[in-house]
Amino acid sequence: MRRKKTKWRLLGLALLLGAVVTELQKAPEDRQWHGRVAGIVPYDLRTPTFERFKAAAWNPDDDRLFTPNAFGVGWGLNFAQLVQLIKAARAEAS
Repeated sequence: MRRKKTKWRLLGLALLLGAVVTELQKAPEDRQWHGRVAGIVPYDLRTPTFERFKAAAWNPDDDRLFTPNAFGVGWGLNFAQLVQLIKAARAEAS
């Protein structure tokens, strides 16, 4: 079990390092500090704001269950969509 945690942590660290290297390879005036590592994994290393956290964690207008994190590398849950899925599953079960 401990080995799995170590592997996930190393993967997360590698993705974070990849995001930083991606930005540092750009000219200083072109650095935005958000984008995708290898064109796949989203990252956002800008100073976090409440609006971005809210948009990532609770956005009923976004149909995606997994949305890019408001800060860091990877995806987070859109809890508004999770609630909708739970409600739909309960309605279907009744």
